[in-house]
Amino acid sequence: MSYVPDGAVRLKPRAWLPETTDQVWADHPEYLDEAGELVASVGGLLVEQGERALLIDAGFGPMAWPSEPQNPHSAIHGGDLLDNLAVLGRRPEEIEAVAFTHLHIDHIGWAWNPAPGTAEPAFTRAEYLVAEPEWTGRELYPMTEENRAIVAVLEPKVRTVADGEEVFPGVHVRITQGHTHGHAVYTVTGGGRRLIAFGDALHSPIQVAHPEWSAASDHDPVHAANVRRELVADLAGPETIGFGIHFADAVFGRVRQNGSGAVWEPLD
Repeated sequence: MSYVPDGAVRLKPRAWLPETTDQVWADHPEYLDEAGELVASVGGLLVEQGERALLIDAGFGPMAWPSEPQNPHSAIHGGDLLDNLAVLGRRPEEIEAVAFTHLHIDHIGWAWNPAPGTAEPAFTRAEYLVAEPEWTGRELYPMTEENRAIVAVLEPKVRTVADGEEVFPGVHVRITQGHTHGHAVYTVTGGGRRLIAFGDALHSPIQVAHPEWSAASDHDPVHAANVRRELVADLAGPETIGFGIHFADAVFGRVRQNGSGAVWEPLD
């Protein structure tokens, strides 16, 4: 399994995690950049088995948005995912399926944006796997002209998946509503170990110690907090690795207990 970077987004810490305080961030400057913002990675997870390949999430795509004062996030950009797939020795047409944790735009970018020099998205042979409640609940997303156009591109390739379904050898989906109506977590098992790709159930390693802190983008903050508590406990299990798509330079890690509670322990 390999992380496939696409870009980054910067988050305004107090706006993104509204239950935090200035003192929290004063005590934890290690999570912030020189501008005092949380840096969150954007990309996907490549899962390979022999010649077969699955991609979990598809980045932001070849776009860049500036910071807007009313948004809890600052600037966001993508564009590097296809180049980084090539570094890993994979062409986009070799991806047999793209499994989405949810349908927010920073997770579906390369699934609907045309690939450079073409009029079609890059994953020409892939089906798009979406948790059934996420797809049927897509009307809960604002149906702007852009979103209607995105849905029109995705729809012919979408196959909905059910809770517990194996979507690729050793890869099972678990529906974890809270961040969105049908947010999904993917568990990859093999060799006596498992990896949990938890999407936007967690946005920052600081939430491992404080699962009660919901993000501004959580559809149901109370349910999302309950999901995080269960997820953190699950990640602390034996032979378990987590993959946090937005965890910047610490996307792979383990949850460990110390004297004050759970912490994220990054892995190479």
